[in-house]
Amino acid sequence: MAQLVVGFDLDLTLIDTAPGFRQVLEALGAELGVEFPVAEMTARLGPPLDMLLAPYLPPEQIPAAGDRFRALYPEHAITSVPVLPGAHEAIAAVRRHGGRVVVVTGKFPDNARLHLEHTGLDVDVLEGWVWGVGKADALRREGASLYVGDHVHDVEGALAAEVVSVSVLTGGCTEEELRAAGTHAVLASLEDFSEWLDRHVVAARS
Repeated sequence: MAQLVVGFDLDLTLIDTAPGFRQVLEALGAELGVEFPVAEMTARLGPPLDMLLAPYLPPEQIPAAGDRFRALYPEHAITSVPVLPGAHEAIAAVRRHGGRVVVVTGKFPDNARLHLEHTGLDVDVLEGWVWGVGKADALRREGASLYVGDHVHDVEGALAAEVVSVSVLTGGCTEEELRAAGTHAVLASLEDFSEWLDRHVVAARS
């Protein structure tokens, strides 16, 4: 039987990036003289940064603002960001089944790597700056059979890769939205993942 490979999203799936994201937006807004609606912008993290900035900046300013956001990020958004409950245990569950762990995220890869190093999340592969169906290529390349995320666009990526979509309710999407997008399983958080994975592996091998 092929080795188990499980993909995970990063923001609001493995780590709670909302506090750090808010701090970076506040710092960026202070530099640009723009008062971003920070609470609204961080309520449903998932889409690329350029899309989040688009309603509040002229199009010609967005590339430079994005670059500045990513430059400010390490100072404001690494040490303030914790792992979500169950994240380490979820990865350990994959390891118990002899599996590999792949993080596939829309986040800038260098900043995503800083999060993994700071939190001690034990992953085999990090693929950054991919979103929605764009995540499918990385999942296929790594041989993933599951992808765990919090957003409807994570579901889209899993379905495009033809792998099992597992959704957690720690992001901004509701169970109804995730099920409408086609996810195969909805968990309250990663605290429920270990037990779910045990059942899934037994079923797959029977």
